[in-house]
Amino acid sequence: MEVREELKELIEKAKDAAVAAGELPEGDYAPVQRLEVPKEKDFGDYSTNAAMQWARTAHKAPRMIADVIVKHMDTPLVSRMDIAGAGFINFFLAKDTVYTELKNILAAGPSYGDLPKDRKDRILVEYVSANPTGPLHIGHARGAAYGSALVNLLRAAGYDVLSEYYVNDAGNQIDHLAESINARYLQLNGIDAEIPDDGYHGQDIVETARHILERDGKKYLDMDEKERLSIFKELGLKEKLAALKKDLHDFNVDFDNWFSEKSLYPDQVNAALKVLKDEDNMYEKDGALWLRTTKNGDDKDRVVIRTNGVPTYFCSDIAYVGNKIHRGYNKLIDIWGADHHGYIIRLKTAMKFLGYNPDDFEIMLLQMVTLLRDGKPVKMSKRTGEAVTLRELMDEVGTDAARYFFCARTLDSQMDFDIDLAKKHSNENPVYYIQYANARIHSLFNQAREAGVSWDSTFGHTDFTKLTEECELDLIKKMENYHQLVAGAAAERAPQRIAKYAYELAALFHHFYRECRILGVDSETTQARLGLITAVQYILVHALHILGVTAPDHM
Repeated sequence: MEVREELKELIEKAKDAAVAAGELPEGDYAPVQRLEVPKEKDFGDYSTNAAMQWARTAHKAPRMIADVIVKHMDTPLVSRMDIAGAGFINFFLAKDTVYTELKNILAAGPSYGDLPKDRKDRILVEYVSANPTGPLHIGHARGAAYGSALVNLLRAAGYDVLSEYYVNDAGNQIDHLAESINARYLQLNGIDAEIPDDGYHGQDIVETARHILERDGKKYLDMDEKERLSIFKELGLKEKLAALKKDLHDFNVDFDNWFSEKSLYPDQVNAALKVLKDEDNMYEKDGALWLRTTKNGDDKDRVVIRTNGVPTYFCSDIAYVGNKIHRGYNKLIDIWGADHHGYIIRLKTAMKFLGYNPDDFEIMLLQMVTLLRDGKPVKMSKRTGEAVTLRELMDEVGTDAARYFFCARTLDSQMDFDIDLAKKHSNENPVYYIQYANARIHSLFNQAREAGVSWDSTFGHTDFTKLTEECELDLIKKMENYHQLVAGAAAERAPQRIAKYAYELAALFHHFYRECRILGVDSETTQARLGLITAVQYILVHALHILGVTAPDHM
């Protein structure tokens, strides 16, 4: 059992002992809810507000309750307990407890940080899901980095998770893609043609048309336009999806499933619409079908089928959310752009009307990203004059820096991405600082081998009582909390907590490196410190894996 859980049990037992002794009245005492790591070292390694939590039940002042709890706690886990403020109890871990935790980390090895896979929830995380009509841009990049890190985090915390990209391949946008490719294909063949107003004008469309011309020549000119558009729709979608997958893969994002919107038609869409009609939650007006979303607080009802008979995005999404649930996922997490905020109530209303629990659907909204170069906003690509693409960002700053920067901030905050900082190979760049800690550990191992030092990789017989320096103990205490961090960050859907932790652990390691020698000291201290940095490496690599960032052996 981990230290935090042991302390919670001891606090409960101390309360029960106080009740049995008549020092606290009998009552319905809530379980200990908070045992936190104080921000200041002076307040101990752990702190609880249990005394304040129980004040109403005990009808006593929190400090009086805290005094009684401390009186009945006798454990070798802590060296001392202090009562602070209105009744906080601060715990200072005994050194033997700290050494035991280091041994636990080393015994678990690289998997330390992985929690038991005993979660009941099956989670489907859908993110990016950009229309397959062009390259991914900066907003997509932020969602891709954060979404994939969230999937990694949830899996580390023991959840059964599927990651999914929803391919919008059934709507008007694919028709417009084909029309745009067709116009460029005709132009490349010297034929006058204009891209429709609602078509796609990017350079990538020209490249797609050129690829078709180079591969297949002019044979499509002999076809009637309808047949040619049908072929270009298929070829264009195939090429755009391949490009999306390549960009995402190079960004360390690989989806478990690519779900086709077309697969929902007609059966699943019709089945969902029938339920909505039968329950009188849908009606016809002006030749269109409307969902009564105002019944659930929306400002107006929403169109599901247009007057021309063409379904809206909303129509597909209604069937899609039901499809997810029917596949056995009881928790759905979507990452959307902030401009989709008004869409939340519509889809949750549809879920409610279909008999699903809207609370099982979590929508995370990502805010805009502003790229900065020399402190000034960068709005357009130098190459195309359009929005900066994910590929261009990777080419300029690298995948690791881009992913870390995106994961280090909460999604719901607007973000300034400093290109110059992301490119720096110095301690100013947080991802470089973390990766350098791992590379430095590898260097220390190599130096030890060159010096003829050998060690047992499990450190089973190592005397860790040799670790007495404050910087050494601080490192172990920081690592001891990693399990709880993973669990808490997963529950909060907060990969940014892992990014912050990795930086803080790297900082503690760099401080240890400056203060403590590994070679040139007695052999027992060398062994203990090699064990310590091995544990640091396990956790740094684990945290970087969650973030989708590599852990290079040298820098």
